[in-house]
Amino acid sequence: MILASFVNRVGNGLFNTASALYFTLVVDLPAVQVGAALTAAGLIGLLAGIPGGHLADRRGPRTIMMLALTVQAVAMSALVLVESWAALTVVAAVDQLAAAAGGAAWGALVVRVGTDRPALFRAKLRTYVNLGVVLGTVGAGFAVATHTRTAYIVLILSNAASFALCALLLFLLPNYKALAPPPQQRRWIALTDRPFVTFTALYGAMGLQYPAVSLLLPIWISEHTDAPRWTVAAVSAINAGVCVLLQTRIGSRIETPRDGGKAFRTAGLLFLLSCPMMALTAHAPVWAAAGLVVAAIFVHSLGEIWESSSGFALGFGLAPDHAQGQYQGLLGLGFSAGQALAPAILTTVVLGLGTAGWLLLGMFFAAVGAVGPSLARWGTRTRSRQGAAVAGPSGEPDEAHA
Repeated sequence: MILASFVNRVGNGLFNTASALYFTLVVDLPAVQVGAALTAAGLIGLLAGIPGGHLADRRGPRTIMMLALTVQAVAMSALVLVESWAALTVVAAVDQLAAAAGGAAWGALVVRVGTDRPALFRAKLRTYVNLGVVLGTVGAGFAVATHTRTAYIVLILSNAASFALCALLLFLLPNYKALAPPPQQRRWIALTDRPFVTFTALYGAMGLQYPAVSLLLPIWISEHTDAPRWTVAAVSAINAGVCVLLQTRIGSRIETPRDGGKAFRTAGLLFLLSCPMMALTAHAPVWAAAGLVVAAIFVHSLGEIWESSSGFALGFGLAPDHAQGQYQGLLGLGFSAGQALAPAILTTVVLGLGTAGWLLLGMFFAAVGAVGPSLARWGTRTRSRQGAAVAGPSGEPDEAHA
């Protein structure tokens, strides 16, 4: 599972870094059209997460994930034939639909594979995922430097091959069978689970921290500080390096929903510390600004580790085993919606307000994270009541529902 995820993320790193340049500079599509096509495809893809996860619960997560990876391999290969905005929209939409369904199935598969020490397994998994993205991004840098049509096509087809190889590697896993749901359970149980729906919204909101590093901070450094230009590249390198080195050490200790609630709060506090540090870079001389950027991204990366670990503990821990795919599809929907809204929110509110905007962002993260412990208690309490409803007075399954 770790090897398959690593291979897949190397391909993602190859493609994501250079895809926009390929369509704008090589295919010669206007940047506005490329952005519109990818935005439309992303919104269409949101529709597949919950149904795809439900299908994984009923047909087995490995089967659905392999099917989704195969569709993505075909769609990615078709991108080399794209010459128009309409074709890009259609192909990208197919890719995003498969990605959403596959992401939900992946979540259900992670639960089935990492049963012995789930927190340690998920932490290791994310470590190698981050490492894969880093290696893929480095590889993409060579293609960008070459800047030929052939180099970009090699990147795209390499990503397609990574999907196919990932699907083949999943053959090495057991074909986990679907778990039977309790009798008389609603089909779309995740949508009626109020604690989990609340966590989905909060997780999507906390997810603003990712584009704060990848989008907002580079613009801030370039336009509002005297820091050297190399600090923009250093931001990504430090962020990835900290996550690769410390994810397993920290994440392996965050196992239960209670642990996840506390980790969610810790993440918010770390972001409350990092955001003002980022704001101060605009008021510091050159080398002090560079030092503040490095320190701020280190603290922010620690927050990212706590945030992702809390997402694992709460996202998997609050979901019933027989409906993990559906629940992970809902969680992915909330996260993706937050990522779609993030650029507009961050560039207008934070950049528009400047230093005050960074301070508000930090307080926002802290407020969202503060809900974590009470949310974990609420979710755990409702799970206990659901278990009691299925069991009879003696603790055995109620015959009326057996």
